[in-house]
Amino acid sequence: MRLRFDCVFYYVSDLERSIRFYGDILGFKLVSRDMVARFDLDGVRFEIVPSAADTKLPPGGNARLCLEVDSVQESLRELQSQGVLTGHAQSRGAGVLGSFADPDGNEICLWQYLSEKPSETKQR
Repeated sequence: MRLRFDCVFYYVSDLERSIRFYGDILGFKLVSRDMVARFDLDGVRFEIVPSAADTKLPPGGNARLCLEVDSVQESLRELQSQGVLTGHAQSRGAGVLGSFADPDGNEICLWQYLSEKPSETKQR
């Protein structure tokens, strides 16, 4: 079996509202749209998928989209200026973590490395 990365996705209750949120507020590049909306995020496909009309979305789900930023504090302030409710920046040892939610309560994390970014190809 050969596994390959396909995408990260969130279920949303209102596709149009979520397209505006991810495209206009977060600046994700919309690359295609049919039953779902697909965004390119630094070469990673991120999709928003409408939930069934009779399905209640659990707040926050069990996945997190984590975005690296240069400054969590500045990014949180910018989001707040656009009307997005955010949490506070929190020191987490090797970095700073902040969070906010999309219109359906899916948590999005912001991460700022305080030192060199760990190598993704460490050899043992």
